[in-house]
Amino acid sequence: METVRSSVTKSIGILTSGGDCPGLNAAIRGVCRAAHDRYAMNILGIANGYRGLIDGDARFLKPEDFSGILTRGGTILGTSREKPFKKGANDDLEKNFTKDKVMAIKENYHKFKLDCLVVLGGNGTNTTGHLLRQEGLNVIGLPKTIDNDIQGTDLTFGFNSALSIGTDAIDRLHSTAQSHNRVMVIELMGHKTGWLTLYAGVAGGGDVILIPEIPYNIKVIGRHLIERARSGKTFSIVVVAEGALSRKEAGMDKKERKRYREETVTPSIAYRVAREIENETGMSTRATVLGYVQRGGIPSASDRVLATSFGTAAADLLARGEYGRMVTLIGNEISSVDLSVPADKTKLVPLSHYMLDTALAVGTCLGNSLPIN
Repeated sequence: METVRSSVTKSIGILTSGGDCPGLNAAIRGVCRAAHDRYAMNILGIANGYRGLIDGDARFLKPEDFSGILTRGGTILGTSREKPFKKGANDDLEKNFTKDKVMAIKENYHKFKLDCLVVLGGNGTNTTGHLLRQEGLNVIGLPKTIDNDIQGTDLTFGFNSALSIGTDAIDRLHSTAQSHNRVMVIELMGHKTGWLTLYAGVAGGGDVILIPEIPYNIKVIGRHLIERARSGKTFSIVVVAEGALSRKEAGMDKKERKRYREETVTPSIAYRVAREIENETGMSTRATVLGYVQRGGIPSASDRVLATSFGTAAADLLARGEYGRMVTLIGNEISSVDLSVPADKTKLVPLSHYMLDTALAVGTCLGNSLPIN
């Protein structure tokens, strides 16, 4: 690719926001190396996500700051879940506080004389980036999340690493499930979508996979597990997303569902499903919640490559002055979409997705007796 150099040195800010995940440092390195070495840009590292931009907590980065971080987990910049545009319901004080946060961001953006802000994060981060763009700031987004649930891109960095961790955990449960003739329920992350659970479940040979997109029927699950036992299969693995819900819950509104779940008095969905399976089948069942382990550790080779590619592509957009974009992977091509595409949206697993049919074809129960079309 031809190097684009401007006669005026650009200054960019970079931050990581939301939950951490493997690949953030690789993406930071990709942006900074290309921006500094190829385009001679000044780079301002902003601490702790949007909170750092509100507080003016930032410093200009030197090459040694983003050297040797390719394989490191987490983020050298720190992160937070600060949402500067979030307002309290009918609370004038909170609304004014929100207005103050946005004003502080704009003031610090101009104080640091930034030409563009690069934000690395998930749905919330890129939505905030889109809103800041509407406030007149130049913003470029990079899609990061282990959930792979950002609209406009086929893949997010962080997903592959979490998939490897989840699959390894499922693999390790097989031996103890077989030794004790038990049903093992393992809970993976995925509050609104089931990409991680579906892929890890298929990769790990899960016998039942439960995702938010397909409300489950415990009787369907029970029949499947009993049939497995009758056929001589003495153990089963149930892989469940943290946001999975029953058919009964699917018919409730948000408040009803919250109240219903409080009444079940279980730490999480894995424990509830385990209890339901025991009640339905009489089988010995145990629950495991993988939790934040999925977001930790060094990034996989695939995530290092993807994050680096996204980072260098962001630097190219910066050099060309193509702001208001989010870097994406569509098929095998690195591209970009307008920041309005991922804003306030969640990429769900389509019921027509080939991976659902793949799971059904190898005998996996998806918790619902209805065919997936």
